[in-house]
Amino acid sequence: MDVVSDAIGAVRVGSPSSDRLRVSGEWAVRLPPYEGAGFHVVLGGTCRLLRDGDGDPVLLGPGDVALLPHGAGHALMSVRDGGEVELLCGKYRLDRSRAHPLMAELPQVVHLPHRIGEQPELRAAVDLLARELEEQRPGGPLALPSLLDLLLVYMVRAWMGRARTGAWPAVLNDPVTTAALRALHSEPAAPWTAERLAAEAGVSRATLARRFTALVGRSPMAYLTWWRLTLAAARLRDSDAPLATVARETGYGSPYALSHAFRREFGITPGRYRNRHAAS
Repeated sequence: MDVVSDAIGAVRVGSPSSDRLRVSGEWAVRLPPYEGAGFHVVLGGTCRLLRDGDGDPVLLGPGDVALLPHGAGHALMSVRDGGEVELLCGKYRLDRSRAHPLMAELPQVVHLPHRIGEQPELRAAVDLLARELEEQRPGGPLALPSLLDLLLVYMVRAWMGRARTGAWPAVLNDPVTTAALRALHSEPAAPWTAERLAAEAGVSRATLARRFTALVGRSPMAYLTWWRLTLAAARLRDSDAPLATVARETGYGSPYALSHAFRREFGITPGRYRNRHAAS
């Protein structure tokens, strides 16, 4: 696993949904705030996107993609002499209680303009998704969620490739920090120490601590603790695995050790956390 995959997987719950629609004339529709992320792809025509409380509309042209990763309320509307507009719209259910800082850093609106030759994977995913929605071929109910998950990965990846500010694009461009993160995310239950992790990254312990902390905002071992508990929360939320199994998978020697750390971090026992999410 890598950081981007894990960052998305830690917050994604349930199944995404999407629809393809055509509108014409003078029109406007408001979408209220949503506990998840939404996206719009303009397959044809031109429209405007206006986020709640933001006076600067975003003009979306053919092939443009807009991701609203924090579920901000917004409106879509026609432009003067815009003609027919064809849209591919969808949303993802996300649990924001343990959002990875990479996901939290995304802006309220990620606008990915269509430029020939750029982001070919994103364009291919859009084309496949639009075709599945239009033709409704056999196997579509299985293919659609997978394509939507793929689309989300490509949208986040495209933002990272275009971002000029923000910590996490810089984090993942630093070879030392990336090597350490890859090791922690690949084997979160391993008996990591600062010395072992520094050796994995090919630098001294002091160098790793300095570079990792400066970029990520916490020390390598503090990040590991946070990530293990985030994984434990996801397992409790999404599965009925026994607490002993969750403890073993996340690097805790016993259910008691996990319960103690979990309660310190979340203010609630693992069992109550699981029951709360099952009820919701």
